[in-house]
Amino acid sequence: MEFLPREQRIRELQQPFQSYLDKYGIDDIGIFEEHGEGNHYYLGYTVNKGGKTYHIHSPYIKNDHGELATEKDEWTLESDDPNKKDQRGYDNLESVLRDI
Repeated sequence: MEFLPREQRIRELQQPFQSYLDKYGIDDIGIFEEHGEGNHYYLGYTVNKGGKTYHIHSPYIKNDHGELATEKDEWTLESDDPNKKDQRGYDNLESVLRDI
């Protein structure tokens, strides 16, 4: 488990923004960030496509220095539709982006 500064993790997520916009027909994309319980943390993307908003994130562990390490190599898709359940267990980001 490799802990890296939060800012570095965010920069890594931001690098492919334009390619995701072009390849998957996304209207807008930004960083999703949420503190979980205890030392759990979630980073990923907020995506707007076709008038809908999605939160796509992966779980991290936060240490006492504020650095983050990947907890599991999986992605979760949350829709802005309150009647839809979160879809968990995606192996990679591209498979989530294809599904929306």
